[in-house]
Amino acid sequence: MDSREARICIEDVLRTTGRVAIAVSGGVDSMTLAHVAASTPNVDPVIYHALSPAVPAEATARVERHAAGFSWTLEILNAGEMQDPDYLANPVNRCFFCKTNLYGRISGLTDRVILSGANLDDLGDYRPGLEAARNHRVRHPWIEAGIGKPVIRRLARDLGLDDVAELPASPCLSSRIETGIPVTRERLALISEVEGVVRAEIGDTTLRCRVRRDGVVVELEPGALATSGNRLPALLQGVLDRHGVPGPVRVEAYRRGSAFLRDGARPE
Repeated sequence: MDSREARICIEDVLRTTGRVAIAVSGGVDSMTLAHVAASTPNVDPVIYHALSPAVPAEATARVERHAAGFSWTLEILNAGEMQDPDYLANPVNRCFFCKTNLYGRISGLTDRVILSGANLDDLGDYRPGLEAARNHRVRHPWIEAGIGKPVIRRLARDLGLDDVAELPASPCLSSRIETGIPVTRERLALISEVEGVVRAEIGDTTLRCRVRRDGVVVELEPGALATSGNRLPALLQGVLDRHGVPGPVRVEAYRRGSAFLRDGARPE
């Protein structure tokens, strides 16, 4: 499917939905959906973005910048997940509690149909957040239209969304904390600062700061690891010292979901 066909398909889904509320995280999927919805007649979207210690600051800034530049109706909210003990315990289905809080909060603010940016590629992963979406009757237009992330990226490029189209995947900061280690504001602040320092040093790349039982690990894609990995532990030692966290930082190759432990085992 090319981007022109994708836009026709997604607009057809949106037109049958009517007035919508879109949960926008700041990533390419939900941001592109918001842009298409805002330009589709009679959809009249309201954009909801959750402000949280687990949401990267640059994602919030991106949503606010696009909302101002394209005259979106934007509502910033506190979903309340940081007051939910089930979420803070960081179980294997943590995302279920995160999305339950988010969609419950949006449902309390509007009677519009809630949309997410979930796409076809998400169906191949363990996604407990999709269960929370079903419980709140959230619709997923990309999935309904049969569209995955590569096509969404092409559509974003064609829409001129240059700061969005090539964004690397960046789940919430809580996903960096190993399953079973409680989510705290302090750990999220550490992760945010470490990733900010690394990006300032080596540029935008696939990057994760993992908090594990055996210490803090920075994961980089192979190219960045080869060129920059050796100098990062010394650079980051001051960050760990400020947060009272024992060092040194280990630097390893990026592995998707390496902080997610299911049945007590680290995924291969």
